[in-house]
Amino acid sequence: MGAGMSSGRRPSFYGGGGGVGRPRGMLPLLALQVLLEYGRAGASRPPVTAALLAANALLYLRPGSLDALLPSLNRVAFNPHLIIHYCDLTRFFLSAFYHLSETHFFFNMSSLLWKGIQLETSMGSVEFASMVAALLGMSQGITLLLSKGLLLFGNDEAYYDQYAVGFSGVLFGMKVVLNAWSDDYVFLHGVVIPAKYAAWAELLLIQAFIPGTSLIGHLGGILAGLAYLWLKRSFSGPDPLSLLISGIGKAVRWPVGFVQKLFRSGRPQGYTPSRGRVGRGSARENGRGIWRCSACTYDNSPSTDICEMCSSAREDHAFSRRQHLQAGGNGEPSVEEIRRRRLERFSR
Repeated sequence: MGAGMSSGRRPSFYGGGGGVGRPRGMLPLLALQVLLEYGRAGASRPPVTAALLAANALLYLRPGSLDALLPSLNRVAFNPHLIIHYCDLTRFFLSAFYHLSETHFFFNMSSLLWKGIQLETSMGSVEFASMVAALLGMSQGITLLLSKGLLLFGNDEAYYDQYAVGFSGVLFGMKVVLNAWSDDYVFLHGVVIPAKYAAWAELLLIQAFIPGTSLIGHLGGILAGLAYLWLKRSFSGPDPLSLLISGIGKAVRWPVGFVQKLFRSGRPQGYTPSRGRVGRGSARENGRGIWRCSACTYDNSPSTDICEMCSSAREDHAFSRRQHLQAGGNGEPSVEEIRRRRLERFSR
């Protein structure tokens, strides 16, 4: 989650189809950040992070005909009462990918770019995708539970009146995972704190300086990150979601691999067009009568007793070998002689 409104009534989100009437001053800066990270030489270019950035950008910019196809901001804003009462999964999942303003979008995507590249590079794309999906579901679910809990204590504003959107809940969970085993310290508004507590300090600072944000949405993200770490420590081995994502990836790649195998199986192993086969095996005939030259390992036709590559005699045919010796050969040709014969052959 991220930006939200608690006004005691349904907030009026501006923008016809859900996109906000906005200047684009910060978007080129974000595009430059992405270009610098993904375009530099030797960059890892993690694909899942790029896909998340693209999905958030498409939902925010709503280019062309997508504006009419995508649900409006009013339709997806996270409201605990509507989600529970109507079992509204659209609000539960899509609210994380919508943003209220250009500033909101810019800071969330900058954070996603930095955290996503580090986590996906260290974890691998499959596990990273699994983690993001888990953090999304858990952060939204924990936010629902927190809102329901506040309602039981007499605070109904967070349950009925708050509408929130944004990727911040997932980002807070990613921050917890990223800094969980870090021994570093961070400098936050003049205070030096351990990196593993940075998410908690950021939660308090954001609420102090931007009171309109969703406190329980950010808190739900932090608790989701802690829950994810606990689950990873408690259950060894790959989680079921990672196995599912990996299986989907294999299913997508299978047709391509099958076609490649078909093309490879259509020609003999080691075959090179117009030059026969070259190998390191012994100079013996195979089932089709092809014999291998002991000098250059070229596979020759059974109809000849002289190597087509280096002109060496076929050793297991005594008559052919004597003919070769009588023609002026003095046993095995030297390395220079083999090289000369090859050059003569390819210069014809």
